[in-house]
Amino acid sequence: MRYFYRYRAVNPAVEHDFPEEFRLGRGCSQLLGRGRRPRGWPWAVSLGHDVKNVNRTYRDLGSYSDWVREIARAQPLYPMAPPGIRTRRKVRTVLGFHSGREFPNDIRAERRWTEHGIAGEEISWDVGYGPRTKAWLLRPAGVTKPLPGILALHDHGGFKYYGKEKIADDDAAPNTVLRNFRNLCYGGRPFANDLAGEGFAVLVHDVFLWGSRKFEYDEIPESDRLSGDAMRKWRAAQRASGIANDDEIDRYNTAAGYHEMTVAKYGALLGVPLAGIVAHEDRIAANYLASRADVRSGRIGCVGLSGGGMRSGLLQASCNRIRAAVVVGAMTTSEGLLDHNVTCHTWMLFPDGWARHGDWSDLVACRAPSPLLVQYDRDDPLYTPAGMRAADRRLQTHYQQAGKRSNYRGEFYPGLHKFDRTMQRRAFDWLKTQLT
Repeated sequence: MRYFYRYRAVNPAVEHDFPEEFRLGRGCSQLLGRGRRPRGWPWAVSLGHDVKNVNRTYRDLGSYSDWVREIARAQPLYPMAPPGIRTRRKVRTVLGFHSGREFPNDIRAERRWTEHGIAGEEISWDVGYGPRTKAWLLRPAGVTKPLPGILALHDHGGFKYYGKEKIADDDAAPNTVLRNFRNLCYGGRPFANDLAGEGFAVLVHDVFLWGSRKFEYDEIPESDRLSGDAMRKWRAAQRASGIANDDEIDRYNTAAGYHEMTVAKYGALLGVPLAGIVAHEDRIAANYLASRADVRSGRIGCVGLSGGGMRSGLLQASCNRIRAAVVVGAMTTSEGLLDHNVTCHTWMLFPDGWARHGDWSDLVACRAPSPLLVQYDRDDPLYTPAGMRAADRRLQTHYQQAGKRSNYRGEFYPGLHKFDRTMQRRAFDWLKTQLT
């Protein structure tokens, strides 16, 4: 299949196609691969079409839909950012918040257990701010040799009361809230434990704002707590959510949803986006995992659904330790979000300033040809089918330009937003192929 590149000048009335020598597979790599633009040409490049030639109404912008066009006339919007060192530097600059070795402080082994053939260890560490991070290291019981390592990354889910517990079990039975959540999103099982049973050392850690790393309820500003209470009352009347039906948990999760906006404002005030904070803490976890004597340090991968998929994409982009990444339910073009898929997403998906440099898919692919599996849910209401398909094409192009088209795999599954058992099986097998 051939892909068609189009560029448009700052004046949207002027449009040109790339000449034949710059089409995919020939001169295109010369133009895009080095990030060069002909002198005096302020082009914004995109795949297939770009937002500047669309005079349309966006559902959630209404009478301000032309705002998109005006922004795109004034500056590049989602230009094609090819894989390579230049794009990786831009990614790290936008994400910010990376210092020194990015290694945890004051690591403590808290306890151990064995349950259902899995040996578990609880570890905690200090990242330099906030409460201690708690993590579980899971591996097959009785196996002592070093194993490939996987970071199993918990989702966002609008569910911050718990982090690692949403996708992993220790020696205690999960409560009803967790069981309900797993039934909805994970085929009813703690996939991190099952992944460990496949022969991996699996690290599951809480990240900034979740579980052991969450703000205490009383630390959340009163305005956010009151907004959460109002939402809970509305939701109870609508019976719109049956995921977190415990009063304490539901109260925290709804307040934390509003609090994320407050935290994002603090991030802007401090010059670091939420995506940068989360990626920083995940790189700390990756470095810890690689440092263990029972882990093969050169064989580290990551996997996650939804917000965990975003985390997996951010790790793939910003951490050279990652040899293979699985992104589930977290891929679209940025343009594909514009109509009505902004309000449903976390700030992790919108690192401030990245839109001037590239697309979300460009960010995730910036280390191509580092192996990447993306699993899409065809009926996922968080994305549009067109946005997912366009991202898939864009990723194919990046990996082809990087010389290893086969290192990217895009898989489409029927159903809503989920990482079910069928998808897990395919992901586990792919990780085995890449890391063992």
